[in-house]
Amino acid sequence: MTATTRLQDLYARCGQSPWLDNIRRGWITGGDLSDWVQQGVRGLTSNPSIFQKAIAAGADYDDEFRSAIADGLDVESSYWRLVTSDIAAAAEILRPVYDTSGGLDGFVSVEVAPDLARDAAATEAAARDLHERLAVPNLYVKIPGTAEGLEPISTMIAERRSINVTLIFSVDRYLEVAEAYISGLERADGDLSRVSSVASFFVSRIDTEVDRRLDAVGTSEALDLRGRAAIACAKVAYSHFQRLYAGPRWEALAARGARPQRLLWASTSTKNPAYPDTLYVDGLIGPDTVNTLPDATLEAFEDHGSVEPTLAAALDEAIDVLERLAAVGVDLDSVTAQLEDEGVAAFTKSFDELLGVLSDKADELQAASRR
Repeated sequence: MTATTRLQDLYARCGQSPWLDNIRRGWITGGDLSDWVQQGVRGLTSNPSIFQKAIAAGADYDDEFRSAIADGLDVESSYWRLVTSDIAAAAEILRPVYDTSGGLDGFVSVEVAPDLARDAAATEAAARDLHERLAVPNLYVKIPGTAEGLEPISTMIAERRSINVTLIFSVDRYLEVAEAYISGLERADGDLSRVSSVASFFVSRIDTEVDRRLDAVGTSEALDLRGRAAIACAKVAYSHFQRLYAGPRWEALAARGARPQRLLWASTSTKNPAYPDTLYVDGLIGPDTVNTLPDATLEAFEDHGSVEPTLAAALDEAIDVLERLAAVGVDLDSVTAQLEDEGVAAFTKSFDELLGVLSDKADELQAASRR
């Protein structure tokens, strides 16, 4: 009998779906992604920073880029051709997971252009365009969970377009995102069984910024709280998830086939080397959730992670941590607002840098064609 992997156990025993938070064309063409799916990976996420690293790193995309430029596409349109080619190929590899799970897993996520994060109308149009361009059932289009993103999220759900809401850092914003999802379902007619969504709650960056502020306070009470804020926030968010997807309002939607918008733990690589490298996996295991792991974190968890339910435990302790943070002067609202701004800026920077790299390549191609 073949032994199961930790990734397979995570889903079978604990009801959590492990997804890969990375994409490279070489992994698609070379079989690595298929191998990870065999080992228990049940979905894939990408973002502009991931594509910036993948496309700029080597020559895997050069031939298709040359073809796009030769077809008369501008640099940004060429970028989207490269991206959608990878997303379509990854979606094909993960389609069996989507089919066998009845549409629960097997999704591949692609993000709208990050410079649209503060523009509701443009975000809505871009999300609709990506869904129509790719036209596969196991696609999540990622919309940032900014205040401006809430109405596009609700509208896309009302149009039965599956959405991954990204860049959520606060419990309050998570509640707004969940309301946008539920109200979107209520605006849709008929059967809801093929409408899907996840709410991507970013964790490790919370600890990075909170720890910086705790170090600045410097008291023993403050230093005792280092490395505890992110998981505490996640536990409180999960307690709201359990409450939201129960009761008469939700039951009316569930009767039409609606699925809960699962919480997805994002930014799960450990930034502080003093902390365990599987901290944001081991500490966030619970049913009806997703954990999306960068490949290094995924491999670390497969090697030595702990497959035990932890997410619903010690909620009172998590609430106490948040209260103690406030007592020592750490304003979580300030932290999460800063992190949202930084997250949008970082993705926009990666997007702009990649377009710059591609512009240089286009210039080189055009110069070579004139010689």
